[in-house]
Amino acid sequence: MAGQVPLDLADLPPFILEGEENRATPLFLNSPHSGDLFPAHFLARSQLARSALRRASDLYVDSLFRPLVAAGLPLMSAQLPRSYVDLNREPLELDPRLIAGNLPVDANTRSLRVAGGLGTIPRVIGDQVEIYAGKLPLEEALARIEAHYVPYHLRLHRELARRHRDHGMVLLLDLHSMPSQTLPRPHRSMPDLVIGDRFGSSAATMLVERLEHLARCAGFRVERNQPYAGGYITEHYGRPGLGWHAIQIEVNRALYMDEARLVPHDGFAGLSAALCEIVSQLVAEQAFDSRNSALHFSQKAAE
Repeated sequence: MAGQVPLDLADLPPFILEGEENRATPLFLNSPHSGDLFPAHFLARSQLARSALRRASDLYVDSLFRPLVAAGLPLMSAQLPRSYVDLNREPLELDPRLIAGNLPVDANTRSLRVAGGLGTIPRVIGDQVEIYAGKLPLEEALARIEAHYVPYHLRLHRELARRHRDHGMVLLLDLHSMPSQTLPRPHRSMPDLVIGDRFGSSAATMLVERLEHLARCAGFRVERNQPYAGGYITEHYGRPGLGWHAIQIEVNRALYMDEARLVPHDGFAGLSAALCEIVSQLVAEQAFDSRNSALHFSQKAAE
């Protein structure tokens, strides 16, 4: 599943879009942090090994949900790693501690993500481990954003808008993974899934509650918005009042991969089947009124 050869292709597509022709439902799957193709110039610039940089990515999350493509759902997934350019940030969340030169006037240099070194061009991974030995030229940072971030979001917006036009609403499931334990409390076990809706602002409450109910019925330990409420993608594309719904799903990595060796383990196939069944149930139950974008469910689902 993981690319092993460093790439340095100027025309490397920033994403793979599978099942784009599948527009029978308003649901769209997105995996912005699962990219695992490392440009050679990035590895040469970084002071960290590729094996260390991979730990920052949501490895294999796209593969967990890929069976849904054959079931009629579209899936968009990043090719490049989040340590190179983070698609779940504002376009210009730039860190002056990393980027040399005068930053654009519209750059957001004061967000909490930038303060933590996790801007659009990340400065650190993990527990504040510096990616670079020095600063990056502004031109290099902007080139990454122009070549990879901008086309990704242009296509994502286009696909969501198409489904909104077709159905009167659209539902984006933004797919991520999380470590099984988290700092600064390394012995605190994480739930199986975290469902994020930006504390009720990015999706209809009934839709979020139904997704959570299906996950609990499938045997998963679920939390909502803690410790992950959703990032830029959930916040930016979630406009439930306009019929645009966005929900972030975080999957506990211990359920499907060896976190030390960064390879899938025997639980991968079973987890994939369970997650795909949850999404399939959500699609099967969902109904909507294209005249007013009102979301509701079948009577059977409500019982």
